Amino acid sequence: MSIPANNPELKSWVEVPQNSDFPIQNIPFGVFKTAQMDARVGSRIGDYVVDLKSLFVLGYLENLPFEAEDFASTSLNSMMKKGKKAVRDLRNRISKLLDTSHHDLQNNEHHVGQVLIPAEQVTMLLPVEIGDYTDFYSSREHATNVGTMFRDPANALLPNWLWLPVGYHGRSSSIIVSGESIVRPKGQTRLDPEKDPIFGPTQRLDFELEMAFITFDGKPLGDSISTTEAEEYIFGMCLFNDWSARDIQAWEYVPLGPFLAKNFASSLSPWIVTLDALEPFKVDNPEQSPKVLDYLKTEGQKSYDINLEMGIMPENSENNVVCRSNFKYMYWTMVQQLAHHTVNGCNIRGGDLMGSGTISGPTEDSYGSMLELAWKGTKPLKMSDGTERKFINDHDTVIMKGYAEKNGVRIGFGEVVTKVLPAK
Repeated sequence: MSIPANNPELKSWVEVPQNSDFPIQNIPFGVFKTAQMDARVGSRIGDYVVDLKSLFVLGYLENLPFEAEDFASTSLNSMMKKGKKAVRDLRNRISKLLDTSHHDLQNNEHHVGQVLIPAEQVTMLLPVEIGDYTDFYSSREHATNVGTMFRDPANALLPNWLWLPVGYHGRSSSIIVSGESIVRPKGQTRLDPEKDPIFGPTQRLDFELEMAFITFDGKPLGDSISTTEAEEYIFGMCLFNDWSARDIQAWEYVPLGPFLAKNFASSLSPWIVTLDALEPFKVDNPEQSPKVLDYLKTEGQKSYDINLEMGIMPENSENNVVCRSNFKYMYWTMVQQLAHHTVNGCNIRGGDLMGSGTISGPTEDSYGSMLELAWKGTKPLKMSDGTERKFINDHDTVIMKGYAEKNGVRIGFGEVVTKVLPAK
């Protein structure tokens, strides 16, 4: 499949700094506002946000199946209702308008001033109205590490793990955008099995290095989406820090799984990078053994080479990168996750969010959580200010970044920045 906007030879007449996450080959989508403008849909090129509402009003998006209301919106949901082809055509049009060889927009300085807004002048908002949120548990390394810590290493993976993408339904109301702080959650913990549980703030607050994908409208209730069809129902991807309170989780999760330990906050990046933009970064899937059941079988490359990192910035100090991982380590792919999610007839709606689960790699520095990096608190990580971390402290800021790079093209996701405030 040839997508014009992916052409690595394209150059933008808008200056794009070296190593920017947002070259002309990216064209992500998000929602922003300024001191003078209400919320609206935008894209990104270098250090500028592209105002799609103004682009539409000025006539640059003619002959596309969109209306002004799709861009004068507080979310991407209305735009996504138009479907995969419409969004692909929109991205190609924006790319063409920003290309050095296309002069309609670049030669009209008055319009350029209306359409391009310096990124430092905008406030990014939660990009999608998320109706439902599902979190998977699809990194073999992560599942093995956790199983080794809490069970017999010889039985680290539960019997079903290699047969299906394990997941649970999360809480969409507490998903927040980068830049919003979180408050340390409270709940019951029972660290001493010989004593009664106690109530109070979590002492083991943890990040989870994840990615998430956003869906288009799916099929009607009762129908399922196959692995072959799944990519047509995936709008794009974002960075996702799915916070956990490990001590609360350890006490509450039997028999029904995570509850208060997971529903207090999940942080995502404001720019959704389309699956089309990530097409050049596909890689071979991890080998799956035993062979999966027929409805989970795939053909071709369904994994993506996306570099990920997580850092901890203590108050009044610098960022300490504590983890470098990669999305390609995922054992279960997105198309398998979506196929499994819908195989029982569950209906997927536009704007649903699917978390990957913690992404850990094969080396200790690629583990995607403090639970693993500090190995249940037995190997504290040293910060540049001389302090140590077993888990996340009050006033720490956790910073997640991610990008894919190939043939001189870097497609990035920006970052997820979240500060932890003391419990109320």
